[in-house]
Amino acid sequence: MSNRTPPSLWWRALQWGLAMGILLPALYGFGSKFREFLLLYGTGDEGSFTLIPIMNYLLASLGFLMLFIWAMLHGMFRNIEQPKYTMLENEAQLDRAEAAQAGSQEAPHE
Repeated sequence: MSNRTPPSLWWRALQWGLAMGILLPALYGFGSKFREFLLLYGTGDEGSFTLIPIMNYLLASLGFLMLFIWAMLHGMFRNIEQPKYTMLENEAQLDRAEAAQAGSQEAPHE
């Protein structure tokens, strides 16, 4: 396990800037398309075909939101760096066990 220092204020600002640079245009695109579907649905019989895309948008969004909330409640965003170190430690431990097993099998037979 490594003792890492928390990220600097500059690094956090960069992360937030990049996140907002990606999320805000995506939210705008999603919202404008959803608004178009709703306006088209309100036109009567001709817009009734938009009911399925509207339901798809709502159900997919709700599913992603529930998955995100579940992940937050289970602490999956608390220490996102630890799994890679754990994986490397497990790999080193397996390599040592494999080498020990191979060494015991290669004992000379007389």
